[in-house]
Amino acid sequence: MASSIIPVEPFDLVIFGATGDLARRKIFPALFHRLEAGQIPVTARIIGSARAKLSQAAFRREVADALSSVTGNKVRLKPFLDMIDYISIDAKADADWQALADLLRPDVVRAFYLSVAPSLFGVIAGKLGQVGVATADSRIVVEKPFGRDLSSALALNQSLRMCFDEQQIYRIDHYLGKETVQNLMALRFANALFEPLWNSQHIDHVQITVSENLGVKGRGEYYDKAGTLRDMVQNHLMQLLCLTAMEPPSRFEPNAVRDEKLKVIRALDPVLPDQIVRGQYRADDDEGSYVDDAGNPDSRTESFVAMKVNISNWRWAGTPFYLRTGKKLRARLSEIAVVFRDPPHSIFPLMKKRKGNALIIRLQPDEGITLRMTIKEPGPGGMRLTEVPLDMTFAQALGGGSHSPDAYERLIMDVIRGDQTLFMRGDEVVAAWEWVDPIIQAWEDSNDLPVGYDSGGSGPEDALALLHRDGRRWREIGI
Repeated sequence: MASSIIPVEPFDLVIFGATGDLARRKIFPALFHRLEAGQIPVTARIIGSARAKLSQAAFRREVADALSSVTGNKVRLKPFLDMIDYISIDAKADADWQALADLLRPDVVRAFYLSVAPSLFGVIAGKLGQVGVATADSRIVVEKPFGRDLSSALALNQSLRMCFDEQQIYRIDHYLGKETVQNLMALRFANALFEPLWNSQHIDHVQITVSENLGVKGRGEYYDKAGTLRDMVQNHLMQLLCLTAMEPPSRFEPNAVRDEKLKVIRALDPVLPDQIVRGQYRADDDEGSYVDDAGNPDSRTESFVAMKVNISNWRWAGTPFYLRTGKKLRARLSEIAVVFRDPPHSIFPLMKKRKGNALIIRLQPDEGITLRMTIKEPGPGGMRLTEVPLDMTFAQALGGGSHSPDAYERLIMDVIRGDQTLFMRGDEVVAAWEWVDPIIQAWEDSNDLPVGYDSGGSGPEDALALLHRDGRRWREIGI
């Protein structure tokens, strides 16, 4: 099944930090694929900007090199490269901003993608305002992390709003662009089958897991200042939690969706010390430990977090949400597991090791949905029960050719179309930090170190105990 393409109007997209890793790995490939798909018109323009003194030709060669893994066909690349321009700008200096303004066309959508350090968000927004390019039809895109605590998030919001209205600010979280995340809303609100069951009466608990099999080597300096709670929980896992737990919005419209997500965050109970576990991976035979990769032998920064979260509202009272994310675990995996309660009375003999009904929503590596059901085991010999998965892997079920749109493809096109549904609103970010800040403060006030865990495993034993003492078990990672 081929996806329908909704063409966008001509635009000028300025990418700050255009020579950086994110631009090379994600932004330029995403734009190239959208051009090839016919969504981007050839009259669109992409203007790269960074401190490096490069000519237009030299920058185009860098983009071509970045796209070499996508296609080695120079003929295919040429229409895309013809759209690309470059201007060298030192964000903190006054020079060259007018030159950027002169490059922009007055009659098209303007989008400014800030693939730079958060400390430059306000600086760049201010410069854009000073030279008069922040028009009413302009959009500004900012990457995470959006602050490192409540006060810095408030300051960032204020600095961006000096030149841009809230409806012009796009706080990007690539998890929200994943096909399966959006399908979660379709699954819940477009099917009569699930929504009547989507509450504490029928759901025993929910597990949200984002597991990575790599460590922080190569980015240890950044990660040791952030940690897993800031880098993953406050944004990615919080958004997955909100989409799973939110009430049906009045309509599929940006503010209606984000209003309901905000209600979930504000209904979260404070996390008690015995409801959260943080850890650091140990060294193995081949690679070093977290403190080795971070280059800080005294580090107290976590590479793993697991927590039990309770939502105090009518829908979810009594149904815990268990969140887990970490580095150097058994496999790369992102999933939401909705585990249903057992029937109130069973007429069948008890099944050994029964896990019960569960809806498994996989975000990576293979996007899809699995419904675990209980059926009669085939063959004679009485009513023996067994559990089977009803599997819908999107690539198999829907087809669509060799290229499945990346999250960045979808989100960048939403920016151009002016659709904020899959982007965080300012009050969402603030509410998330209001909930996370006390956890960080409690860690800083204590003398406790993160507990160690083996590389290639499932995390600290203490994380397993979070569920064991509730009579539950984590789903196995990578099995």
